[in-house]
Amino acid sequence: DVQLVESGGGSVLAGGSLRLSCAASGDTYSSYCMGWFRQAPGKEREGVATITIGTGNTDYAGGVEDRFSISLDHAKNTLFLQMDSLRPYESGIYYCAASYNTVWGWVLLKPTEYQYWGQGTQVTVS
Repeated sequence: DVQLVESGGGSVLAGGSLRLSCAASGDTYSSYCMGWFRQAPGKEREGVATITIGTGNTDYAGGVEDRFSISLDHAKNTLFLQMDSLRPYESGIYYCAASYNTVWGWVLLKPTEYQYWGQGTQVTVS
């Protein structure tokens, strides 16, 4: 299985930047895809960005592609999410996740497709 630990969250002003990290251990490369998900207070957990391990293909939620970038450092077993020009509504707990399912399209951003989750890291934009 896969163990995931997020870090890099914090508080920033609107327009600021953060880089989140997710340290992975276990059978990292056995997963089909990994992603970042956000849960804001009073809202459902939603997909932000995903990356397919085998192909490197990335997918983003609407409205973030020009500002966010997901990447995977295979040598360090670390997943990153670079977030620029952050907006207040993007505050929430950001979770790293891994899926063993073969998923594509909009399904990549569905939390229910992911089996392994980190503890989350808080992001506050004000």
